[in-house]
Amino acid sequence: MTLRCVRSALAAMLVAACADTAPPGYGGYVEAEYVRVAAPAGGTLARLDVRRGDSVAGQAPLFVLESEQERAARAEAEARLARSQAALANLEKGRRPPELEAVKAQLAQAQATLRASESDLDRTRKLVADKFVSPQRLDEVLSRRDADRARVAELTAQVTVATLPARSDEIAAARAEVKAASDALAQAQWRLDQRTQASPVAAVVADTLYRPGEYVPAGAAVVSLLPAGNVKVRFYVPETVVATIRVGGTATVRCDGCAAPIEVRIDYVAPEAEFTPPVIYSRENRAKLVFLVEARPVRATDALRAGLPVEVSVAPAGGAPVK
Repeated sequence: MTLRCVRSALAAMLVAACADTAPPGYGGYVEAEYVRVAAPAGGTLARLDVRRGDSVAGQAPLFVLESEQERAARAEAEARLARSQAALANLEKGRRPPELEAVKAQLAQAQATLRASESDLDRTRKLVADKFVSPQRLDEVLSRRDADRARVAELTAQVTVATLPARSDEIAAARAEVKAASDALAQAQWRLDQRTQASPVAAVVADTLYRPGEYVPAGAAVVSLLPAGNVKVRFYVPETVVATIRVGGTATVRCDGCAAPIEVRIDYVAPEAEFTPPVIYSRENRAKLVFLVEARPVRATDALRAGLPVEVSVAPAGGAPVK
């Protein structure tokens, strides 16, 4: 074997040794955090406004559940509120003007009757003094005058009461009834509003889980959304390296089909070790104990999709990327 052949063989062995001791990165995969939109109460799906793959803006309509019962409940609550408000307004003011005028007319009639009774009493007293009538007659006229005077006092009090509102306890109870009716209306309106759901954020519709006409149980997701920032990379590092990785550090992600490496920022490092998972996307991983690390793209990108295997090179604190 010539010297040139020996050098070639040694170079090949060195490259192989470097490949064994310095793998290009840590295997991992992309995971998506979906936003599943549901209604708090069940019902038949009346309308679905989006399809899988659509891009929706924040507050864009997603779906509508049938709402006949909720609309009827809101109408009933509105009627109860109107009735309680009318009752309160009636208690806070005196009697109606025609009722007050009727009481005043009765008072005027009683006062006229009293004046006549007093005149009759004066005449009767003179007749008794002149002995033209008996004292018993004077007693009868005096009793009638007293009855007329009491009637005038009664009607005077009624006129005073007619101009006053209801008692404070009755008004307080009526106000409490108005408050309860208003709260009931707010609840009915909220339940009606929940029959129509909108997108909480700008996102892509990852999936629709029900079709119009199907019954949706309470709390069941109807639409699954994937906002742009809800994609993260999950990978595992051996226990010999985890001490060099810090939350806030950066890493480089490569994947099949990615035009260029993607920069990600680490936002989670598992506090406890776990055994190497049975399925891990790596070329070689001899570690028995590994730590889960999660990172998110620094800039928005469409290259990272849920389930995509990736290879991650981590930059430790104060050093070059860990290989």
